[in-house]
Amino acid sequence: MTSPTASAPARPRVKQRLGDRVFSGSTLTAGTLILATLAAVAAFLLVQGFPAIASDPDDIPILGGESFWSYVAPLAFGTVWAAFLALLMAVPVSIGIALFISHYAPRRLAQTLGYIIDLLAAVPSVVFGLWGANVLAPAIQPAYAWLTKNLGWFPLFAPPVSGTGRTILTAAIVLAVMVLPVITALCREIFLQTPVLHEEAALALGATRWEMIRMAVLPFGRSGIISASMLGLGRALGETMAVAMVLSASGGITFKVLTSANPGTIAANIALSFPEAFGMNVNALIATGLLLFAITLIINMIARWIIARRKDFSGAN
Repeated sequence: MTSPTASAPARPRVKQRLGDRVFSGSTLTAGTLILATLAAVAAFLLVQGFPAIASDPDDIPILGGESFWSYVAPLAFGTVWAAFLALLMAVPVSIGIALFISHYAPRRLAQTLGYIIDLLAAVPSVVFGLWGANVLAPAIQPAYAWLTKNLGWFPLFAPPVSGTGRTILTAAIVLAVMVLPVITALCREIFLQTPVLHEEAALALGATRWEMIRMAVLPFGRSGIISASMLGLGRALGETMAVAMVLSASGGITFKVLTSANPGTIAANIALSFPEAFGMNVNALIATGLLLFAITLIINMIARWIIARRKDFSGAN
């Protein structure tokens, strides 16, 4: 007696259309190309930067006789510190603007503000650098002097105050303005994806608009907010020209944000030092780029882990 499986007729093979095959192949190629490009960049940085890491510091003039890690430690600290300060200022403002556009502003005003925010994202970083160095820094220096005089007991505002205003805090403010449109645009779209039934249910139970946002909108968009913040953090970590034009870097590791002794950043240091670099100095700068690549990769991995924990609240679901 034959089994039902053996006697069942074979299922006819469905012939895939040409358009489906082309689309499937192109998407597979695009995904593979991204991974290949990332691997090629990592391999280049590793091959070109490892000789500087393994060499004698005396053979690399740019290190000034220090070890590579002593040279790059203040730059790595300045990169993370400036990006952290920028994110600390940008995220609350971005969430507030996104909530105002999505849930408070009239339709015409919301469209205008959304257009302005999107337009701000297209401004070149050099323009932000010129604005920060020539307008923001001189204008904000008196405020720095006031903070140092009245709140100098607080470690972040400890004296002496910078006379030019070109401090790590000024660079962080410029970075915050630069990442603001990116975070705001993403948060706005995430908040607009909140199910209307959730919002109407909260309002029907007697919640005010803010309570509805706190109970329905923010929990739904939590993973998206984290994703937007990490995207803005990636932009802040890799920003080059704006920081190079605004920040007066002198090296060292310090948490003071109003003094003239400021740590530099990896990207700005590469931009300023690379034109005159030669020989092993180039390898040393590429090695610092490898460290920046690793920092960015680690931060993105942490962000993906946080998002995976909150996947139930993801707007993609």
